[in-house]
Amino acid sequence: MGKVQNYIDDNRQRFLDELLDLLRIPSVSADPAFAGDVKKTAQAVAKSLKAAGCKNVKVNKTKGHPIVTGERIVNSKLPTVLVYGHYDVQPADPIELWDSPPFEPVIKKVRGHKQGAIFARGACDDKGQMYMHVKALEAMTKTKNVPCNIKFMIEGEEEVGSVNLEGFIKKNKKALNCDVVLVSDTSIISNKVPSITTGLRGLSYVEVEVSGANRDLHSGVYGGAVANPLNVLADMISSLKGKNGKIKIPNFYDDVLEVTKEERKAMNNAPFDIKAYKRELKINDTMGEKGYTVLEQTSIRPTLDVNGMWGGYIGEGAKTVLPAKAFAKISMRLVPNQDPDKITKLFTKHFKSLAPAGVKVKVTPHHGGEPAVTPTNTIEYKAASLAMEKTYGAEPIPQRSGGSIPIVSLFENILKVKTILMGFGLDTDDIHSPNEHFGIENYFKGISTIPYFYEYYTALKSGEKVDLSA
Repeated sequence: MGKVQNYIDDNRQRFLDELLDLLRIPSVSADPAFAGDVKKTAQAVAKSLKAAGCKNVKVNKTKGHPIVTGERIVNSKLPTVLVYGHYDVQPADPIELWDSPPFEPVIKKVRGHKQGAIFARGACDDKGQMYMHVKALEAMTKTKNVPCNIKFMIEGEEEVGSVNLEGFIKKNKKALNCDVVLVSDTSIISNKVPSITTGLRGLSYVEVEVSGANRDLHSGVYGGAVANPLNVLADMISSLKGKNGKIKIPNFYDDVLEVTKEERKAMNNAPFDIKAYKRELKINDTMGEKGYTVLEQTSIRPTLDVNGMWGGYIGEGAKTVLPAKAFAKISMRLVPNQDPDKITKLFTKHFKSLAPAGVKVKVTPHHGGEPAVTPTNTIEYKAASLAMEKTYGAEPIPQRSGGSIPIVSLFENILKVKTILMGFGLDTDDIHSPNEHFGIENYFKGISTIPYFYEYYTALKSGEKVDLSA
């Protein structure tokens, strides 16, 4: 792999400039106003895959945003890795909280990133991490060092629930046939302590609407007699959790997989500084479920959170009204054995039961996803572990993540393969938030590590031993 690394070093500035160009396109999948930009990004990804050495590159139409595919087949007898990533990004709102324009990437010095970091929406999630794979392939093809077959599937709807991905995979099951899926859409503990994500929480995401009178009402004339949907909604939401952090929906915890004491002990051996955690977030204390550590609260326990709440008048000055409607978006992160459809039904039934007679309640399910756990005793995991050990100089720690990537269970159910979650971001990269960023060191570390995964995976699949000193 020496020639591969030399190629990466020689093309370092170009690799960086190309990513910056990709980040300038506002591929916000949630907002129809950006549909043209999402399509433009798909075309840019396809162009990059072709330049990297992919064949049969296609921008596949769906009922929503396109899915880009391509492949580099070197020998049908060799194992095949399917690389998944997404080119769509979260909305940049609230824009005013960004220190620089979200789609005008800039490189700044920031704590935790010795070489600086790229600040832009999508820098880490997932354009930067997805593009590492494109550049890794280029480095391997240009140096004639591709150890196995590599396929790509890069979608544009991950941030809105991958609504068209399942149908696409089922329709193209044969073309997507592989031995393992490789994804870089997760994080590591730190640049000194690498880790591999071995578990993901599932997701149930809903929108609720509370309706009162048939119109906004004067708060002086009607206040005190007519239900205020915002007040009612606030009361209903506050009743969903107890002071101990437990979710009070009946039967919510019935299927929760309880983690053994031994696993919990091993999990808490990961380096974690609670004081630094609070200092980084500028909070006085944490407020999770009682009886669990922060590492456990954010990985092996389910959650319920309000992601947005609105209604009534929020403009400048005062307007004294009782709003006719109030709304909220609520997400529930789920753990192994919890079924998102079941949880959504339980939430809907319970939430409607909380409504007083003076209002009407509507619950609209949005996207969801199943939780997933990746075993650490497989050839695929060992290859990823060895690859990161090679480039970081330390064996990565297996770690469960609090986030959700619904496609992992989708791959297992349809393609019958496991997924390796080999991410290179940091939890402090502010994904989904203003000032999202991705370390330059992390970007190039990913490009350097990915080729080793292919080399070691191919070797281990054939029964060979891997020598990290080579």
